[in-house]
Amino acid sequence: MRKLKNEELDRLEVSEFKKVKKSPIIIILDNIRSLNNIGSVFRTSDAFLIEKIYLCGITAQPPHNDIRKTALGSTETVDWEYIKCTIDLVKKMKDEGVKICSIEQAENAIMLNDFKLQPNTKYAFIFGNEVKGVTQEVVDESDVVIEIPQFGTKHSLNISVSCGVVIWDVFSKISNL
Repeated sequence: MRKLKNEELDRLEVSEFKKVKKSPIIIILDNIRSLNNIGSVFRTSDAFLIEKIYLCGITAQPPHNDIRKTALGSTETVDWEYIKCTIDLVKKMKDEGVKICSIEQAENAIMLNDFKLQPNTKYAFIFGNEVKGVTQEVVDESDVVIEIPQFGTKHSLNISVSCGVVIWDVFSKISNL
């Protein structure tokens, strides 16, 4: 096997990316502290054609050098918006028919591998603060809480890793609808 060269990867130009049909997936970052995590979420969101990222609360916004370092230009491709209050955004999206999904460890959470998508539905996935997670108020307002199954001793993943796992799983399921 031969590794592909960058020019063989069929990368979209920024203008092409803006026009291509997006996945019916929205990412909400609820008070994320690490700028590197934010940049990584942008990069993963670019890879899977995420419709939009909402940066809420204390979550930093582009342009910022520490975001740019891991985003590698994806802050220019993926649509994003800053909203101060996560709960206000969640309530507005619910009114618009978006299915709200908090990624958290909680009572009665559905394991990611058991989570079933509904056709013709737009989903918003909320990822919380690196220490405190998704706020209880937002969890209470969610349509569903999804937990990533973990089998080791820590039962804790980095937020950018969690986002990558969830996006890949959901993107794969959408492709099979």
